[in-house]
Amino acid sequence: MAETSAPIVVACGAATDPGLRRRINEDSYLAQAPLFLVADGMGGHNAGEVASAAVVEVFSQLVGRPSLTQDDMHAALATARRRVASLPPGGGAGAGTTLAGVVVADIDGEGYWLAVNLGDSRTYHLSDGHFEQVSVDHSFVQELVDAGELAADDAHRDARRNVITRAIGAGSDAAADYWLIPAEEGDRILVCSDGLSGELEQDAIHGILLAETDPQAAATRLVHEAMVRGGRDNITAVVVDALAVRSRTDRPNERDTVPVGAPAVAADFDIDADTLPRAAVTGGS
Repeated sequence: MAETSAPIVVACGAATDPGLRRRINEDSYLAQAPLFLVADGMGGHNAGEVASAAVVEVFSQLVGRPSLTQDDMHAALATARRRVASLPPGGGAGAGTTLAGVVVADIDGEGYWLAVNLGDSRTYHLSDGHFEQVSVDHSFVQELVDAGELAADDAHRDARRNVITRAIGAGSDAAADYWLIPAEEGDRILVCSDGLSGELEQDAIHGILLAETDPQAAATRLVHEAMVRGGRDNITAVVVDALAVRSRTDRPNERDTVPVGAPAVAADFDIDADTLPRAAVTGGS
C-alpha cells in the first residue's frame, strides 16, 4: 500500500505464469506504488525476458515516491530504451518488449492515474460499474481495424494479431501513448499481457474483476482462467484498487480522461506465436 500522503492510496495484487506452451516466462511486472506496469518480452528475439526485466528494473528505481509526473515517465522510458539497446550479444541483444500500465499522479492536488502504453499489453479501468479498455493496441491488426479493413469482431481471431507496431527495443523508437484518468475511490485498474487478453473476452475479464473483491484473488483467478482457456502464451495480471483518493470539491465536473503527450491513436501471426515486431514479419519498420 502507498503512503497516506500519496494522492491515491492503493491495494494491489499480481500473478504471472509462463502458460502451458512456453518454457520461459518473458513477462515482467512491477506492482509497487506508485507504479503498476507489465512488460511482455518479444518472442522471435534472443532473451525477451531479459529486455522486459531490464525495463522493469529501470522503472523500479521510482518505487516509493508518492506520485510521478509525465516527465518522470519520459526520463525513465528513455533510460529503459538505452538499457535494452545496450544488451550484449547472447544476453538480449536485439530483443524488445511492450510496456503498459499506470502510475499514480498528482495533478493540482488531485489524484489521477497516468496510463502509459507501448505495444499490445493492455490497461483496463473499472469505475462505478463502467468497464473499459484504456490503452489502444499498437498492433498491425488494430491498424487494419482503424482503417476499416478488418471488422473489430474479427481482430481477436486474425492470424496477424501478435504483430505489434511499437515497442521498447527491437528496432522501434516510437513514442508511448499517455492518458490522464481522474481517480475515484473504488476504482480498479487491470494491467495485463496479451497472454491474458488473448484468452479471455472482455466480458469474462469484467466478470472476474466484479466477482473477486480482493485484488490478489482477482489477479490469481484471471491468470488461472486464462490457463484453463488454453494458456498459449505467458500470462500476467496486475490488479490495483484505489482505497482513498485526494480530490478537490471546487470543480466536480472537470475531471475527464484525456490523452496527453504524444497523440493517442484511436485493441497479434498464429495464436501460438509470441508477440512479434512488425519488422520481424515484414522486413520493414
